[in-house]
Amino acid sequence: MRRIPRQATATGALVATAAFLAVGMQAAPATATPAPHAGTLRTGALEAHLSPAQHSALLKSAAEKTTQTARSLGLGSKEKLVVKDVVKDNDGTLHTRYERTYDGLPVLGGDLVVHTPPASLATGTVSTTFNNKRTITVPTTTAAFTKSAAQSKALKTAKALDAKNPAAQSVRKVIWAGNGTPKLAWETVISGFQDDGTPSKLHVITDATTGQELYRYQGIENGVGNTHYSGTVSLTTTQSGSTYTLNDASRGGHKTYNLNHGSSGTGTLFSQSSDTWGDGTNSNAATAGADAAYGAQETWDFYKNTFGRSGIKNDGTAAYSRVHYGNSYVNAFWDDSCFCMTYGDGSGNNDPLTSLDVAGHEMSHGVTSNTAGLDYTGESGGLNEATSDIMGTGVEFYANNSSDPGDYLIGEKININGDGTPLRYMDKPSKDGGSADSWYSGVGNLDVHYSSGPANHMFYLLSEGSGTKVINGVTYNSPTSDGVAVTGIGRDKALQIWYKALTTYMTSSTNYAAARTAALNAASALYGANSAEYAGVGNAFAGINVGSHITPPSSGVTVTNPGSQSSTVGTAVSLQISASSTNSGALSYSATGLPPGLSINSSTGAITGTPTTAGTYSTTVTVTDSTGATGTASFTWTVSPSGGGGCTSSQLLGNPGFESGNTTWTATSGVITNDSGEAAHGGSYKAWIDGYGSTHTDTLSQSVAIPSGCKATLTFYLHIDTSETTKSTQYDKLTVTAGSKTLATYSNLNAASGYSQKSFDLSSLAGTMVTLKFNGVEDSSLQTSFVVDDTALTTS
Repeated sequence: MRRIPRQATATGALVATAAFLAVGMQAAPATATPAPHAGTLRTGALEAHLSPAQHSALLKSAAEKTTQTARSLGLGSKEKLVVKDVVKDNDGTLHTRYERTYDGLPVLGGDLVVHTPPASLATGTVSTTFNNKRTITVPTTTAAFTKSAAQSKALKTAKALDAKNPAAQSVRKVIWAGNGTPKLAWETVISGFQDDGTPSKLHVITDATTGQELYRYQGIENGVGNTHYSGTVSLTTTQSGSTYTLNDASRGGHKTYNLNHGSSGTGTLFSQSSDTWGDGTNSNAATAGADAAYGAQETWDFYKNTFGRSGIKNDGTAAYSRVHYGNSYVNAFWDDSCFCMTYGDGSGNNDPLTSLDVAGHEMSHGVTSNTAGLDYTGESGGLNEATSDIMGTGVEFYANNSSDPGDYLIGEKININGDGTPLRYMDKPSKDGGSADSWYSGVGNLDVHYSSGPANHMFYLLSEGSGTKVINGVTYNSPTSDGVAVTGIGRDKALQIWYKALTTYMTSSTNYAAARTAALNAASALYGANSAEYAGVGNAFAGINVGSHITPPSSGVTVTNPGSQSSTVGTAVSLQISASSTNSGALSYSATGLPPGLSINSSTGAITGTPTTAGTYSTTVTVTDSTGATGTASFTWTVSPSGGGGCTSSQLLGNPGFESGNTTWTATSGVITNDSGEAAHGGSYKAWIDGYGSTHTDTLSQSVAIPSGCKATLTFYLHIDTSETTKSTQYDKLTVTAGSKTLATYSNLNAASGYSQKSFDLSSLAGTMVTLKFNGVEDSSLQTSFVVDDTALTTS
């Protein structure tokens, strides 16, 4: 079910399970209690801190009274209550959460909360928040639609949602009471992974009489983290009753604790009533917690999806994280004895060391400890540190976070030097003032953070090669110790080789010479001793003065690089790609990053067409021979506006009014829609962002090249409606960005009838490729819908 606006509950009623529409049921007290003044914290309503024994006693007491409670609520003879949780307020009020059964079957959507005031508030009345007030009754508990048929139907549903590796985890008979008349049903839980790689626990409810799908929901909950370094992200958290914790049960149970400037113990597990963590500032303690939790989940996923490694020890068990260590502590560290990583808050407690690459770095120390166990001294210590830098860099590229793009800079976000410069540079390590670029006989006498330089440099050369290049907006210029150019094999292959070398061939005392041997063994095992990858390892090490160069294999495909290309909008071009192979048979050509309007002939290698859009494009041509061997050539293609530098008036966005459906734009599932629940500004499709009334994040983006010299204007129509009643607090937000530039932020406070047009000048971004992004973040209750339509990016 999509976007059920949350309704206000009756006074004093609590909202029931977030998956359903809650309706408050409460009798009026004999004497009304005055409401607190606006903005006043009603401390009596705050949750009391109970010991485990006290909580257990409350659960036991409630369980002993379930029959009496069911009778007082007027439930049917076949209905029973099961205590789920009890919360006690400071003033003694009890909130007892129950689930229902009918004839022994679980009732989904039948949960309720009973609110019992203490004896001191005798004038108060016991009240109940029902999920479904209906008395439960069904004609029969014998299913006409079989269990296996329900399971098969649920699997088809998961596959239609692009789930990866779906499998039926469980099937049980239930009573569905989430909406409408209660029905006998099957609940099937499908495990696997969602289309974005998040673990999946898809619950599909199927009518046990007709076979109709009644409901479905995702059981993996993603909280919202407003981080300091990585923007707004999704976090997998744990909910118990009305409390959320930074406990990622889907990734081995990773927990994030707040040391609150202490320096021992675990501190306090981050816990709160909202599933939105932090506000992006250091003044909110949960911000650093969100960064650490995000770093832990991305590192877990990086190792899992890149190397098939399940956790640091590869045993499916997570470490834990501690933030706010000490006072102005300018470091972060991994500790084997606690199997945990710890983060200080930086100088003046202004720059917590919780950035994404630092998180990946620290946890990778744990991986090294549980594999090669490289001694933390001498050359092996430098290799230990470099391994964490290498894998931390891998995590950063893997996360693909627009607020912290992948780069070969270490700690560039944490301002550890106080001047905004990175802690370390992989392309030329000596730029930090202490690290070595290449190996020499005394390199092991350096601090391990400086003797790591040659290995970091080797990894950069192995991934990207020597010379000048721009990657994700960062310019690198990597030299070699002997001045001989090195060709990179790509970061993905370099990571696989280094990981296998670490886990299979390195030992605790491995030095640089032995690391070269280990990496060559790994490349041989992965790609063959006569491969370009094997030669690439030898040449990257030669580039840091370890060993000699290896001649790449003569067999394979050679592509002649045509060099940088220049064209003009509206003027036809023709470029012939030249390639050869030592193997017989035809060659096949393909290309990525060609300017719009151009294409490559797969048989001849001729690139022809007429460019339509000015801009600078990174083009790569790949040639494949009959054996599957490939060769590539990468070059820059600059397309200038027509008219000798003038700017052609045009509209640059594809599918600007969304009438082509889910094309051209990159969007969260369901955002681009013709759902009649919100009217389009024009046509029938629009982008409906948020509006769920529960913790949710939606994104909508499109990348476009703005020609140099152009005046560029972004316009779109926006309609905002909300069920929030506040006139002062921004609970739900929509942020509009162009690249790293924030154009505007809207919220529930901007709700209004109808659409209004928004306009922004993007002329300062002319000559660049820009990603336009709409990012909507909704909190845990009361919906706000941000509806975008009829977009345009016009040049003149």
